Amino acid sequence: MSHARYLRELLRPLGVYDLSAPFNGSELDAQGAALDGVMDRAEEVQREVSLVTAETWGLENTARLFVRRPVASDPRKLASALAALLRIGGDSFTLDAINDTITGCGIPAVVKELGTGQVSVSFPGVAGEPQGFSELKKIIEDILPTHLGIEYDFWFLTWAELEENFPSWQSIETLELSWTQLETYVEYL
Repeated sequence: MSHARYLRELLRPLGVYDLSAPFNGSELDAQGAALDGVMDRAEEVQREVSLVTAETWGLENTARLFVRRPVASDPRKLASALAALLRIGGDSFTLDAINDTITGCGIPAVVKELGTGQVSVSFPGVAGEPQGFSELKKIIEDILPTHLGIEYDFWFLTWAELEENFPSWQSIETLELSWTQLETYVEYL
């Protein structure tokens, strides 16, 4: 219901106003239109101040709070990454806590312990080196404790998978893939 109509319904029971008269009706229309505009803006602000519902400027303003912006471009993925970064606290040094907050880089990432002071970071579901890896690496190194040595694991097509999925070199050549495209062809197998 528009605010102009709401104002009319509110004043009608009083019986004092002639709501069909141009001077009363026009004033109510003008005030109702102004209230409609305020309500639209209030709804936008309410939506954008929460990471759960933000879609545009709320996400961008939250991202500006951090030294580095997560590499996610989709609004929901960006909101999830920002929420992970906001969860980082003084007790975020356990492996579970690190794996919870590492999604703050903007894409799925998993940290595994390799031994004392060494961890491995992998990107499940991402073939090859993730897009924007140089920025992604900086974000990950900001999240992980500085005393850890970090090894990055990337997912490439192995010779065994190549032999298993292609009967001959000709079947590979018919795909007309570059070497980089062939290395990352794992997602299609």
